[in-house]
Amino acid sequence: MINPIDNASNSLLTDFYQLTMAYGFWKSGMADKESVFHLFFRQAPFNGNHTISCGLENVIHYINGLRFKSEDLEYLESIKGNDGNPLFDKGFLSYLSKLEFRCSMDAVPEGTIVFPLEPMIRMQGPIVQCQLLETPLLNLMNFPSLIATKAARIRRAAQGDPVLEFGLRRAQGVDGAMTASRSAYIGGCDATSNVLAGRRFGIPVRGTIAHSWVMAFADETEAFRTYSNAMPNNCVLLVDTYSTIAGVEKAIQVGKELEEKGYKLSGIRLDSGDLADLSIKARELLDKNGFPDTRIVASNDLDETSIRNLKAQQARIDIWGVGTRLITAFDQPALDGVYKLSAIRTPGKDWAYKIKISDQSAKSTTPGIQQVRRYYRDDLYDGDVIYDLKTDMSAGCTLIDPSDTSRQKKIGLNIRHKDLLVPIYRKGKLVYELPAIEEIKQKVQEEISAFHPTVMRLANPHTYPVGNEKSLNELKTKLVLQARLKTQEKT
Repeated sequence: MINPIDNASNSLLTDFYQLTMAYGFWKSGMADKESVFHLFFRQAPFNGNHTISCGLENVIHYINGLRFKSEDLEYLESIKGNDGNPLFDKGFLSYLSKLEFRCSMDAVPEGTIVFPLEPMIRMQGPIVQCQLLETPLLNLMNFPSLIATKAARIRRAAQGDPVLEFGLRRAQGVDGAMTASRSAYIGGCDATSNVLAGRRFGIPVRGTIAHSWVMAFADETEAFRTYSNAMPNNCVLLVDTYSTIAGVEKAIQVGKELEEKGYKLSGIRLDSGDLADLSIKARELLDKNGFPDTRIVASNDLDETSIRNLKAQQARIDIWGVGTRLITAFDQPALDGVYKLSAIRTPGKDWAYKIKISDQSAKSTTPGIQQVRRYYRDDLYDGDVIYDLKTDMSAGCTLIDPSDTSRQKKIGLNIRHKDLLVPIYRKGKLVYELPAIEEIKQKVQEEISAFHPTVMRLANPHTYPVGNEKSLNELKTKLVLQARLKTQEKT
């Protein structure tokens, strides 16, 4: 969430080396060299096979507000080099003061399922501008995509039950909380406890009571009765402050008093103990006493694994309150998104395709100006091909698995498809209309249903075919070999 507290400039939301590289490009006369960068991730999180793209809206807000203000430039002017002199020339600071975004950007819309190595953003424009955007783009895409993916996994584990995001108090700061609440809702949560996120993003807000409320009264019955009088049309009682079953019995007593006033006991919440056993016993008590519609809410460090286990134990839980393990992506706190240069040229000249090589083959990048084409078969997604925009795809193509080139998939003519990267900016002008959050949320569920269930299962998902188009794969191999030969010649 950009600027959750104030309206300060965000132009310095970057790593220092982005500015030193930008300075180097400017000073060497390369500032206007045209470049292409791609943002992608190498490995899917949570032992899964995919990620849900999220964060594009804030990327757009960031770019729209990208200006180096006087206070930013004054700070940069104050930075000294090792010799004690100013690090940046005044001419460079003047250049930054006049900087206007002139890049073209294509991106995968929020809510789209993407797989490792598939570009989520393609940025094309002056290399100074593309380089300065690396850190903020990664910051604005990695965490939201991670949380949206986690939320979608939790929703699938809940099998249609409502999921409430309760993570504000455990989030990593204000920005982390706001970003995560939005991303969790997009991923599949039904509501949040974060009231500011509710107002800012239009997310439904929900909540119950805390143990402190119950402890503030002489006994549990008085606490429940007082709360029911205050909130008769939204009465969900936390029953495990002392003895859970005794708490359920007292909630039933207060529920009967509510009915006499024309209201209903909306629910009870379990926050500790054996949730499977306690929910079954609570359900029996509620049903026996005429409260079949009173819902059982459960919390207590839940995630997709614990929810799936509770489902397997026939737990009678209707609503899942998920906090810490969702809001912090507890079992994998970061997505390994990267942003890599793949082409450069003098404006109007031919592109020089670039590649980074590594002793780890997984870290070698893919050259070119890339697009991702997703193919359909029988209304289900059938495979994704990463291809270079200069390639003619009209005659069909061959998909090459990047981890095993012997694994190939031929895709013939006239197969239904869509290209995932869509225009967002053209030469600095925004050409994309931001969808409402409800549209993005719905898109996630539509995307999930468009894959075979085995591809989307939580444990040991089936491999979905993703790879480079044949000629792109051949180009990558050629450039890798050339780079290695140059290295050998120098040594």
